[in-house]
Amino acid sequence: MLINLTDVLTSEGREERLQAEAGLTDINCRMGVFPIIEKTPLNLTLKNLGMNKASMEGRMELVLAMNCDRCLKEIQQKIVLHFVREIEGPDAYQEKEKDDEQSFMAGYELDVDGLVKNECLMNLPTKVLCKPDCKGICIKCGKDLNMGECGCDTFVPDPRMAGIKDIFNAAKSKVE
Repeated sequence: MLINLTDVLTSEGREERLQAEAGLTDINCRMGVFPIIEKTPLNLTLKNLGMNKASMEGRMELVLAMNCDRCLKEIQQKIVLHFVREIEGPDAYQEKEKDDEQSFMAGYELDVDGLVKNECLMNLPTKVLCKPDCKGICIKCGKDLNMGECGCDTFVPDPRMAGIKDIFNAAKSKVE
């Protein structure tokens, strides 16, 4: 969805409140593709700050289908977007030659989907857990350890001691 911001950017003292629907159905990034289960409309407050400049404040909530990083169980992750940005009209923006900072602007039009995707990518959690004390899965059999112990031997020998272990095993075999 595109919103024309010509009035806000060119009329001094102008303020507008808008509600826009994002057409996104998923968030696609290097971490994977996360379907959007629920979303609220994007609430925007735009205030003119001078010729070709405006302040933009936005609020939106999304619920994404993600997987727990430890046990791989599918969970619903709520993402709350709240941002304040300064935007510029195409004339002022081209003069400064910023590096893709306003990729959600196309001339005087605001690309709502591009803006929501950018903000969502910046607000994705670095670690997604189904619960704070998630135990994960067994590295041997793959059982979800949140459901109970699996009985596998989880002893992992220290690789720095492998040489000594070989000496003990060699000495043991000579004794037998």
